[in-house]
Amino acid sequence: MFNYKLTIQYDGTEYAGWQIQENAKSVQGTISEAIKVALKKEVNLIGAGRTDTGVHALGQIANFRYLKEITPFHFQHSLNSILPKDISIIKTEKVSGSFHSRFDAKERSYLYLISKDKSPFYYKYALLKKNVDVKILNQLSNIFLGKNNFTSFCKKNSRVKDKICNVNFIRWRETKNFYLFFISADRFLHGMVRTIIGTLLYTLEKKENKEFINTIINNKDREAAGEAVAAKGLFLYKVKY
Repeated sequence: MFNYKLTIQYDGTEYAGWQIQENAKSVQGTISEAIKVALKKEVNLIGAGRTDTGVHALGQIANFRYLKEITPFHFQHSLNSILPKDISIIKTEKVSGSFHSRFDAKERSYLYLISKDKSPFYYKYALLKKNVDVKILNQLSNIFLGKNNFTSFCKKNSRVKDKICNVNFIRWRETKNFYLFFISADRFLHGMVRTIIGTLLYTLEKKENKEFINTIINNKDREAAGEAVAAKGLFLYKVKY
């Protein structure tokens, strides 16, 4: 049995997230069907992270096992010719049989885009917002570093019992056209990144301080946090192993 690792980019606009689900188009399902056409065999495609509806990826990782050895370059070319234009396999490689894209991941990183001005080129992939004070946002963001209970920042109907996540990096940057938000952690809960961003922007708007956010964390109640920002600006940036 051979194990193959895929590095994937996709525009999540038309998909109900990564994970296969009934009566909805998913990225995982679309790629699985393309692999079935290319190999004439069904495979179990395992993803590193379950991106939500409308969320994009610059570096999603997935793996599958197959009985026969394939040539990564030729397989990648064939797969990309089958896949729709909004999904691309950017790297294919043979890895050890023990590799598991989800369980072996040590860190996942996300990027969020906020556009300063209205643009016909960015509206599908960025939130439009002016006058964001990056310096204050960075001061507020530091409270999320380290291990915290993120119950207040995940969807209420989440079935995950363990809400503890370890945030290793969180940072805002400003460029000529954008405000950029980066966050890395060992794991993320459903809706967590977008709710953190929404809460930080709300805290900035209301001129609150770190204690305001600390109270939200300690409340362990989703209703205490701010409204989640739109999914269209969020990208799974990369996965570290």
